[in-house]
Amino acid sequence: MKRSFDNVHGTGESVLASLMITTNVLIAGKRFVVAGYGYCGRGLARKAKGLGARVIVTEVDPRRALEAHMDGFDVMPMDAAAACGEIFVTMTGDVGVIGERHFPLMRDGAILANAGHFNVEIDLDRLRALAGAAEQRDGIETFTLGDRHIHVLAEGRLVNLATPKGMGHPIEVMDLSFAVQALSAEYIVRHGRDLPGGVYEVPTTIDEAVAREKLASLGIAIDSLTDEQARYLSAWDVGT
Repeated sequence: MKRSFDNVHGTGESVLASLMITTNVLIAGKRFVVAGYGYCGRGLARKAKGLGARVIVTEVDPRRALEAHMDGFDVMPMDAAAACGEIFVTMTGDVGVIGERHFPLMRDGAILANAGHFNVEIDLDRLRALAGAAEQRDGIETFTLGDRHIHVLAEGRLVNLATPKGMGHPIEVMDLSFAVQALSAEYIVRHGRDLPGGVYEVPTTIDEAVAREKLASLGIAIDSLTDEQARYLSAWDVGT
């Protein structure tokens, strides 16, 4: 419930909302580079595509790169994306995703933002060393490299939270995550003494309970397994 909704839909929509309200740029037709195709990255890529962007994905994991390709996105190294991209959003959780060798390749007016981790995914120290002082505007720093300008949003911090008008995820998504947290805390109170120390996945019963409550609040009904169907799914001696 956290990854599939908070990360995919919450991050995807809040990043685009913050980016658009801060820059007032049109997403349609732009070469939109998403660095990282985890849950957050795939959510942003799909929503940017829905707005008409020409989405490019960069990855280091061959499985995720192949997934992005089969989802219909262009996949290439950041070195190649840097030369053609117009909007860049890093969503990897790692350091130096856009670095010193990429800045000189970028086109005039490139927009850089981060939505994955701390302000280390874009190497701003190297950019400042290359470009010198930056022009400051609300949520935007503009760096000049020769005859080109590179715009960095929210000082490289989480763009959906750190821009002046960044509001974070929509409440229709955050209620799911808060519900999971509350029920997980309750579970620990009730069962913690019986659990050895460690990190645990959220129990499926909690995930399903939150999903069912959300569906009910939306007036959506779903099917239930018959006894025969349940037995079939749990059996090993039937089927092919």
